[in-house]
Amino acid sequence: GGTGSGAAPVVAEAARACGALTVAVVTKPFGFEGRRRARQAVAALEELERAVDTLVVVSNDRLLSIVPPDAPLADAFLVADDVLRQGVVGVSEIIVKPGLINVDFADVRAVMKDAGAALIGVGTGRGPRRAEDAAVAAISSPLLEAPVLNARGIVFNIVGPPSMTLGEVDRAARIIYENVDADANIIFGALVQDGMDEELSITVLATGIAASVLERAVSAPVDLRPLLPGPGGPRRAPGLPAFLRRSQGRG
Repeated sequence: GGTGSGAAPVVAEAARACGALTVAVVTKPFGFEGRRRARQAVAALEELERAVDTLVVVSNDRLLSIVPPDAPLADAFLVADDVLRQGVVGVSEIIVKPGLINVDFADVRAVMKDAGAALIGVGTGRGPRRAEDAAVAAISSPLLEAPVLNARGIVFNIVGPPSMTLGEVDRAARIIYENVDADANIIFGALVQDGMDEELSITVLATGIAASVLERAVSAPVDLRPLLPGPGGPRRAPGLPAFLRRSQGRG
């Protein structure tokens, strides 16, 4: 299942025993699925965490804050799938794809080996301040259930169109460096990718989150305030995937 139950711990343990860097990306159930489901998920996460190097947890409830309230159910679940995809692709592309700034696998392994619980943030930006906007959105992403300042390791990847400049990479990286622990081990890469439509995307993976912090995050209730109408109506969700914006005609 999405919570990492079933055979996932067995497969992960076998992979880790072979010397592979083992990373699990799992989802936490929606609150409306009930307490029993939540307890089962927590038990599965605890078992899986013992079998992997890094365990990335994405809360489905947190996804509510980046999905427009009028989004069809099918599109809402596509957002969940796309966030997980961005997390996996963002980290793997740092290693396997040549970019403006390349990262050796040994560097990524140093951050993610025996790292324990981890969280992921995704941000996008457009326009003249797209680099800064994407960086701020990534480190303040609604998906992050604990501040990145609490992390002992950071892996982040900057992906942009051919027009992305080294100056933009530098400005985005500076924002992230200035907002994480000074002693954190930070690894990052930058990749130019066709088809980005002048959009710049940043994926941040925060590792080494303290157990007590993650425990509080697992039991934290969902914040529904972003979905409530305000003076100007519901707030637009930051970092909404491009495919969903296009499907809703929002640019």
